[in-house]
Amino acid sequence: MAAWWFALLAAPFAGSLLFALVRRLPREKPELWGRSRCESCGHALGPLELVPIASYVAQGGRCAACGARIAPAHLVAELLAVTVAVAVDATGVRGLDVLAGCALGWTLLALAWIDWEHFILPDVLTLPLIVAGVALAWLAGPWTLIDRALAAILGFFGFGLLRWLYRKLRGREGLGRGDAKLLAAAGAWLGLDALDHVVLLAAVFGIGLALLAKLRGAALTGATALPFGPALAAAIFLVWLAQAWMG
Repeated sequence: MAAWWFALLAAPFAGSLLFALVRRLPREKPELWGRSRCESCGHALGPLELVPIASYVAQGGRCAACGARIAPAHLVAELLAVTVAVAVDATGVRGLDVLAGCALGWTLLALAWIDWEHFILPDVLTLPLIVAGVALAWLAGPWTLIDRALAAILGFFGFGLLRWLYRKLRGREGLGRGDAKLLAAAGAWLGLDALDHVVLLAAVFGIGLALLAKLRGAALTGATALPFGPALAAAIFLVWLAQAWMG
């Protein structure tokens, strides 16, 4: 239970960091790890203003210095991070698996959000995710390590080949390198048997996102670019939850 309470308490802070990454990482801001400030007046946030969720509610969603409206996305990110922690706990896992599941979910959330807004999956998040998955497989034993390593390789080169074929046949990009790296992370965390489930579920989610964009008035054509990262990230986390729940 200690790991669960730690994850639950850490979740809002993880969400706050997640939103900082979403805002700063795609723009390669030098102050990525710098002090948080009001985006309107530049006011450096004090300790009490940095308390997730509670500070937003207490301040009425406004900067304490200038009164400017704080983007609700701050609160949304923190609440989503808490939701990830609750979902991981609902599977019944304990100890290191709780922390690993939360770290996976939070990272996937950041990747999905960044790709949705900027059409990129940064290496600084995807590559450590692959390494972490392989490291956890090594702790589980040699056979698990072999399975996860092969799955990571197959995921990367499978999507890489699909990306190359699409570019040759259609003359434009269909998948990004980041998608291939994210599927490699899926293999490292979930293993060979889960890859087909991840790809199928991601495809369904991708179609759902396209239909949602269509309903919102987007003019979809064969050349319309849609981010696949959010669908892939959601599929990976749901498959991880299913594996954890089935034990």
